[in-house]
Amino acid sequence: MGLQSALTTALTGLSAAETQIDVIGNNLANAQTVGFKSSDAVFATQFLQTLSLGAGPSANNGGTNPRQIGLGVQVAEIAANHNQGTIEISSSSSDLAIQGDGFFQVQAADGEKLYTRNGIFKLNSDAELVNATGQRLLGYGIDEQFRLQTDSLVPLSVPLGTKTVAKATENVSFEGTLTPEGDVATAGQVIESLHLGDSQVPRPDASGVSIESSPIADHTSVTGTVGAGSLPAGTYQYKFALVDASGNESAPSAARAFTVGANGNVDLGNLPQDPLGGDFPTVNIYRTGPNGTEFEYLASAAAGGTFNDDGSTALSGTPINEDTLTGNYTYMVTYYSSGDPESRPSSFLGPKSVVDGRITLSDFPTPPTPPAGGGFPAYDSIRIYRNLAGDQNNFYLVGEVAPGDTFTDSATDAEISDLTDPGNQLLDMDGPAVNSNTLLTDVLRRDGLTYEQVFSEGTLSYTGRKGGANLGTKELEITSTSTMQDLLDFISDASGIQTLQVDSSNPIPRSDNNITGESGDLVAGAYIQDGKIRLVSNNGEANAVDIELSAFRLTDELGQISTPNLAFGTLQEAIGQSASSDFVVYDSLGVPINVRVSATLESRTDQATIYRWYADSPDNSVSGSTDITVGTGLIQFDGNGNFVTATEETISINRQGLPSVSPMQFEMDFSLVSGLATDEATLAATQQDGSEPGVLNSFIVGEDGTIRGVFSNGISRDLGQLQLARFANPAGLEARGLNLYAEGVNTGLPVTGQPGENGIGTVIGGALELSNTDIGKDLVELVLASTQYRGNSRVITTTQQLIDELLNLRR
Repeated sequence: MGLQSALTTALTGLSAAETQIDVIGNNLANAQTVGFKSSDAVFATQFLQTLSLGAGPSANNGGTNPRQIGLGVQVAEIAANHNQGTIEISSSSSDLAIQGDGFFQVQAADGEKLYTRNGIFKLNSDAELVNATGQRLLGYGIDEQFRLQTDSLVPLSVPLGTKTVAKATENVSFEGTLTPEGDVATAGQVIESLHLGDSQVPRPDASGVSIESSPIADHTSVTGTVGAGSLPAGTYQYKFALVDASGNESAPSAARAFTVGANGNVDLGNLPQDPLGGDFPTVNIYRTGPNGTEFEYLASAAAGGTFNDDGSTALSGTPINEDTLTGNYTYMVTYYSSGDPESRPSSFLGPKSVVDGRITLSDFPTPPTPPAGGGFPAYDSIRIYRNLAGDQNNFYLVGEVAPGDTFTDSATDAEISDLTDPGNQLLDMDGPAVNSNTLLTDVLRRDGLTYEQVFSEGTLSYTGRKGGANLGTKELEITSTSTMQDLLDFISDASGIQTLQVDSSNPIPRSDNNITGESGDLVAGAYIQDGKIRLVSNNGEANAVDIELSAFRLTDELGQISTPNLAFGTLQEAIGQSASSDFVVYDSLGVPINVRVSATLESRTDQATIYRWYADSPDNSVSGSTDITVGTGLIQFDGNGNFVTATEETISINRQGLPSVSPMQFEMDFSLVSGLATDEATLAATQQDGSEPGVLNSFIVGEDGTIRGVFSNGISRDLGQLQLARFANPAGLEARGLNLYAEGVNTGLPVTGQPGENGIGTVIGGALELSNTDIGKDLVELVLASTQYRGNSRVITTTQQLIDELLNLRR
């Protein structure tokens, strides 16, 4: 039995050596397998043959030990070595390594949960993280707001190129220097448009007015018979003037002289008459005293008739008007009613050239009847204006007549042009001015003598400038009921003029009035001044509003585009040290919003410097309004130039009509702005935390297993979180091949959690854990295993030789 047991014992040694060589071979074969855990063959002695149990010590014997013979070796365990492998940096952000205990959890094809230390993961066509054999990496996913959903494990995905995100601005930081030097902001810029008229007020149609040179009475045909009467003796001179039906005299004739004796008379015959056909039915007769030279009104007679000057009619004392005109004259007429504004003037009448004569105008237009709803006064007369021989551009009042009358002009240039005379008046070429209730479709502007309609129904866009910066474009829908007040509100709102008192304890200051001929403070805003649109900006140079010639653009109902030119000019320059900053913030959808913040030096004292800030946003969207103002407040600095405080620094921009969160609000931080003295004030928005929409283009994995997506706009968001598992006895895991393990009966329940908690190791992104095979150790053990194998082979060979000798005993 001894030789046979030697054979079986040696056989167990061979089997054990073979197993150890298999284990070592597997270790060496996976020396380059990522996440591979090597194994060790653990041997134990097999059965024992007891020959003697031995004996204890006695009085005569010291005792003997048991005599036992081993019957071989057995493989007690093939123990997996889960020691940490070397961490190596990888070129792929999806490669992961675990530092410490723990396993990645992946999902098998049949839904079974498996475990691995191999951290080579790639993205599949569904943007899911999978290993080389297609198992999906498990962890916590996110919802649409990028919030982790910790209720269940799901396959993790990284949707590169498809996921977008935006961030609303919450904070804006400013830097710069708001110096106490320079002018305090006491005045705002004032601009004013050209004069605007109202087309509802009629304009006289002068096309039918007749303008002629007045005839001069022919004195040569007048006869005079001297006879008895009551005239004192002497020589009497006579002059004659034709008179029309309205009482207008033509230029007087030359003198006729007659000499009478004592108690005489002069019987005048064949008095002058109108050579053109009877427009002058009467003759006024002027006469001197005996041997006199001054002509006075004597009497009137029928043209072509007779008059007997027998002394019974005394001279009136009214001197003759011998004024005449010499020059080239043009006339204009207006409708007039006492106490009401005149109408716009007519087109030119004339020109008419005259030498030492007078000009007669007739056939004046009849004023129209006012409409039932009003619109213009009930005109009852015609006013007549004439230029001067040496001034063709200005027209002066020469007379006023009833619509059916005739007017003869004999007023000299010097007589009508003296505006210090209360009765004299210069023609207002613009005519009646608009008011706040004037319909926009009735607004006129004058270009020479042409009156153009400024607005029509359609869409009016306006792009103004403030402090040299573009304010953006706003639109006003002009309808048949839109008024000048609508336009004033539109311009004021779209120009970013602050009028609302946000802080009652720190009201918006009024502007000094430095306009020649005016006094009193100016209130910021838009209003009508003498028929012109006046726009008063907030104080300070940075708040000065300018309206250029092309600032307005009108698209009518037919799609035709025009550029209403209101010809704004500057009446008063802005005063005040100021600075401004233009920047972009973002709403919840990532829509860029333009914002402009200006700061003006409001006051300075022995203790503090105070600036007022104004904020505008052309993207402020409020239903039924074009207001771009979004806030105003104060910034205070102490005597050392340090920032002390700011008021009302929360900006709210309305986003009505858009699906983004409204209002969009952000805080302004002026704490880095200095109040030290410099030549010029400066202000700049240096940082804001919002962003436009960005596309996911990369990701990283943190030590806590959080997958952080990095978007093209610089924003990072959580895309998920790895959940690792560890086991009390990882050596009890059931190997499934392909670097995968399944939960075994002797592993204990898995303890899951995020990396870094519950004794689970951390995760290193962009790295891999290499195989923990110890090649040197395994090679040494391989030598020992082969030696063991050869040694047991020698046992078998020796035993075989002994058996052969035993069999040879019969020979």
